[in-house]
Amino acid sequence: MSVAPPKIFLALSLAAMTAALGGCTTYRPAPKAFNEATIQPYTLDSGDRLRITVFDQQSLTNTYTVDQAGYVAFPLIGQVPARGRTLQQLSGQIAQKLQQGYLRDPDVTIDVDRYRSVFIMGEVGQPGQYAYVPGMTVQNAIAVAGGFTSRANQRMVDVTRKINGQVLTGRINISGPIIAGDTIYVRERLF
Repeated sequence: MSVAPPKIFLALSLAAMTAALGGCTTYRPAPKAFNEATIQPYTLDSGDRLRITVFDQQSLTNTYTVDQAGYVAFPLIGQVPARGRTLQQLSGQIAQKLQQGYLRDPDVTIDVDRYRSVFIMGEVGQPGQYAYVPGMTVQNAIAVAGGFTSRANQRMVDVTRKINGQVLTGRINISGPIIAGDTIYVRERLF
């Protein structure tokens, strides 16, 4: 049985270490749009429950949910596309459709009754789906999920969010803001 010369062993060890560390450097920060999404007006998506009020029209005033396809089923006018729209855009769209043969001058207001959930995975006490609250930070979400485990990286987390139809992932500080629909992944610390 022959033993590899020390130089070959050293070269193979160096190559293996470079490959292992190379995986750590492939992470790229999230694009600018990822962080800007937290300061933009709220856009609707599947799972949002809305309180839609049509002034002086009790039969139309109710709570409605944005369905899986991104639509709100509204009486008289049918399916109204809501995904990616702000509350003001959706209320204008509903008012415009109601004005086409149903109401003379409809006054439509929309409030979010319940935001879509956030999802928390990884090194937390109780991973799962949790209710979003406006102004929520990563740290707040982790607290709701039972806090960090003893193995958790308590400085940075990976957040996945949908922006303009694209799913992006970025690594952010635990004091960073999140938006409804985000998925938070708490990694295990290295040491």
